[in-house]
Amino acid sequence: MGQKKDRREAEQRRRAIDRAKKAVKKARKDRERRDQAARESASDVEDVTRMWDRDPRGMLAASPEFSLAALARDATPGWQAGRAAGERATVRRCELLSEQQERLFAAARGGATDSVLLILQGLDTAGKGGIVRHVVGQVDPQGVQLAAFKAPTEEERSHDFLWRVRPHLPRPGFIGVFDRSHYEDLLVPTAQALTGHADEHGQTWTVPREELDRRERDIARMEAEAARSGTRVVKVCLMVSYEEQGRRLRERLDRMGKQWKFSDSDLDTRDDWAHYQTAYEEVLRRTSTRVAPWYVVPADRKWYARLAVTEILVRTLAEIDPQWPSATVDVEASRTRLDRTMTPEALRAWSREKAAKEDLWIADDEAMAFAVDTLNADSRSDAALS
Repeated sequence: MGQKKDRREAEQRRRAIDRAKKAVKKARKDRERRDQAARESASDVEDVTRMWDRDPRGMLAASPEFSLAALARDATPGWQAGRAAGERATVRRCELLSEQQERLFAAARGGATDSVLLILQGLDTAGKGGIVRHVVGQVDPQGVQLAAFKAPTEEERSHDFLWRVRPHLPRPGFIGVFDRSHYEDLLVPTAQALTGHADEHGQTWTVPREELDRRERDIARMEAEAARSGTRVVKVCLMVSYEEQGRRLRERLDRMGKQWKFSDSDLDTRDDWAHYQTAYEEVLRRTSTRVAPWYVVPADRKWYARLAVTEILVRTLAEIDPQWPSATVDVEASRTRLDRTMTPEALRAWSREKAAKEDLWIADDEAMAFAVDTLNADSRSDAALS
């Protein structure tokens, strides 16, 4: 009996030592992989940056003289390397974006006040949902605040148009995303004033020019206040061509999984295409500011739109340059304490403790099974007597 126990303990010690060796080997390999990934990531960042002719923000920003008629919706401004390279670059940039977002989130825990607000505008099928899924969706969702603004409710209409927007401005450390936004309160009235049509609910949002001017001033003031508080406002308008929108709408109608997204109001807007283009051009011109410029992204090529928006976000966060906060513990003391639990002696002790606990669990399970069998037997006896 004693020999069996000695052999069992010797085997447990051998296994504990093997596990310790494997843990050290794995830790070393993990560290080497992280170092290699960091070197490759730095190389990727440099390579992708060089592949752009220049900063896409400078090429895509809307000026007071901006003209939608001159915008080629299938163009790829600043990117000449083609689709395959663009898709690979998007993947690499999203990895960097994920790291930047984590640093932004962590920095806020250390007292930093920085955040980013991404505003997405564009007609239906322009690709706003794709940006949310394929770009913003690549970062930790815990650090993202997403808000989608539809037609205002009765309660929202009883307040100022920015009343429903302000609570959704991103907190420090977050990337906020507006899928459509308060700019609908400029775009829709401007378009309806040109078309003379109500919306699909029979409502009209047309307001006097003085009211539109006030809204523009209020938006500019809110964006300036957000910038002063540490929020970078990134406004992206995705512009799809008439032909490409038609193909995408037809795809929604032809695919069962897409039909739920279709609305006849999409066709109403398409019927008034020219008026909506005029409305977009006017609003983009009037509300593109130094603090919060509009980036007008050609959206016929989905891969380019996603690449461009990713690049804009990456460069914006690079300018913020969020830093990891200092540790709140004594790192060396914690490392020493942890290492004490990874020695062969500590692992052998844990192995013995684990085995003892397993024996107790088995004994408890056997006792429970015996108790259940006894209760069942008693129940059967009572049933027979009755």
